[in-house]
Amino acid sequence: MARALPRPPKQVDLHADAFLHEIDRYEADELLAASIDLLRESLDAAIYWGYAEIRFVHGRGKGVLRQAVYEELAYYRESGAVVRYHPAYHNEDIVVVVIGL
Repeated sequence: MARALPRPPKQVDLHADAFLHEIDRYEADELLAASIDLLRESLDAAIYWGYAEIRFVHGRGKGVLRQAVYEELAYYRESGAVVRYHPAYHNEDIVVVVIGL
């Protein structure tokens, strides 16, 4: 029997303090990896559920998370799973991902 992915929210906050407890126990690279894992899980689930789009909050900061998010989305775009992605018109701290499948 196939296992269904849980339905993700339409907007996902990728800041580690939004989904991890005791973030002071993690190294910076572990926090970044956890955020990218959450992006992958949420985007894969959004594709599975047939969402037209999903939004990811990456924030401003030093831009490390934003850069990693855009690099990951480029991979999804190359595979054809994502049509395009762009900063939200009202808030550049959010990337809007248009799903293509």
